[in-house]
Amino acid sequence: MDAQGRGRVEDIDPADQWVLNPETGEYELRLAPSAPQSRVPGQRGAGGTGRASRRRGAPASASTSAPAPEREVPPPRRRRTAPEEPPPGRRGRRRPAKKSKGKKILLWTGGTMAFVVLAAGTAGYLYLQHLNDNIESLPDDGAGTGGFQKDQAINILLIGTDKRTGSGNEGYGDNGSAGHADTTILLHVSKDRSNATALSIPRDLIVDIPDCPTTQEDGSTKVIPGSTGVRFNQSLGQSGRTPSCTMRTVTELTGVRPDNFMVADFNAVKTLTSAVGGVEVCLAKDINDPDSHLNLPAGKHTIEGEDALAFVRTRHSVGFGGDLSRVEIQQQFLSSLMRKLKSNDTLTSPSKMVKLAEAGTKALTVDSTLDDIGKLKDLGLELGKLNTKNLSFVTVPVRDNPAEKVKATVVLQEEPARQVFDMIKEDVSFTEVKKKESEKEKKEKAAVAARLEGEKSDPSEVRVRVLNGGAPDGSAQRELLYLQNEAGVTRSENAGDADAEVARTTLEYAPDQADQARALAEILGLSGAAMKPGESVTNAQGLPTMTLTLGKDFKGPGVKLDAASAEAPEEARKSTADKVECAK
Repeated sequence: MDAQGRGRVEDIDPADQWVLNPETGEYELRLAPSAPQSRVPGQRGAGGTGRASRRRGAPASASTSAPAPEREVPPPRRRRTAPEEPPPGRRGRRRPAKKSKGKKILLWTGGTMAFVVLAAGTAGYLYLQHLNDNIESLPDDGAGTGGFQKDQAINILLIGTDKRTGSGNEGYGDNGSAGHADTTILLHVSKDRSNATALSIPRDLIVDIPDCPTTQEDGSTKVIPGSTGVRFNQSLGQSGRTPSCTMRTVTELTGVRPDNFMVADFNAVKTLTSAVGGVEVCLAKDINDPDSHLNLPAGKHTIEGEDALAFVRTRHSVGFGGDLSRVEIQQQFLSSLMRKLKSNDTLTSPSKMVKLAEAGTKALTVDSTLDDIGKLKDLGLELGKLNTKNLSFVTVPVRDNPAEKVKATVVLQEEPARQVFDMIKEDVSFTEVKKKESEKEKKEKAAVAARLEGEKSDPSEVRVRVLNGGAPDGSAQRELLYLQNEAGVTRSENAGDADAEVARTTLEYAPDQADQARALAEILGLSGAAMKPGESVTNAQGLPTMTLTLGKDFKGPGVKLDAASAEAPEEARKSTADKVECAK
């Protein structure tokens, strides 16, 4: 623009020459009167006729001087008829139309943003490919379920190996070790995602390792023979065993089949804690452990890298100085890490999230059904639904091995251990989960609970027939013997197999048998939901009889059936991820 505001062709911004035609939705070139007509190859007018589209009501001339307020705006000039068949690509003349500054900025910004979005999309795709390339995976050799499902409970086997390979790990113990299952946690996430249980399996627990079909580097399969009465940690690394063998050992031990596995080495602890800016831990006393290299005074500390690794490796300076004490300090560490991962400080920091994605994909080895960043993202979203107050850390109940004079290993405390395993299999929370219930749900729940309330018959008056509806062969007869010989239910009989298998044990009874049903429910540990008001049947003597159908949840004669009413045994050391506990 010159001093008088008159435009010159060479001063016109190119952006001012392209104008959006509201009739066609296309941008059109509007040139100054003195400018030669421009050809835009391939540009057509509305309807594809080749005519140049013109904006209706456009002024006949453009002036940079503002018109006087009282000046009447002249009517638009009659447009000349365009040639019926203009030369290809020729545009009609346009008088210079000055665009507002706002429209000009919008146009240029729109173009810039389109480029940015395109660039970001390309970079994002390339970055995802980069993360995929970071991921290392191993076959699960059929030991898992085939991968977690979004609408089912999730069981992930987390394995920390003491393998010393990798830069920065030269100073830790046996550098030539193939590694062991040094830290193993079975993470169970409930079907409704309201709670989760992290079950720690002590590395020195005596177990039986089953035969393990294992994929070799050349693609062939080799069956690695099992071992009886050995430390759990030998399920990985030793004799060529891979994480799939640890999965099989966990299934053999707990009855829970993992969906997936994740393996982390020493570097994972260092890189993951650094990626989130450190995690807070607490010590009840000063610790100077030359074996783990942990040297920290009492109190709270934010640790990462080498200090974090030293913290999870220490054991001689905490508790009783054994592996179980180290399990507790590792649970404290994981609780703190979980809180940090779910904190706004992490979730709202793009730099931390990128570092975390980079560190996680490099540090973890996963099974082949998780070898894609998209699948890992889906798993992360499922885990992200958890509330830390409902994430329980539980240790398998164990006791010192009675066969050893010098205590070095541990064995199961059978009954409490089985109770813990059953709670996980039955998807029972180790914490009290409060859920919002509708009025209808409250009424239904109250009605179910009411089935257990009221008078109970004497066991000798209970008349019931027992069917096998999915329990192991012979279960109906074994349960019958228990009822008759130990529970005093002498009017019971074996009715053979049910017509169909059922998942859960049920007791069907007529309304006038409710007192008998409550008595039997107390003996067997049945919940109100397992009691099915209905009709009685007639036995061989023509007498009305209740029907007990043993389902797949049947655990054996005399074993309480309702895991939902169970509580974690005292022998299972328990903590929750929302609480800060100081290592002693």
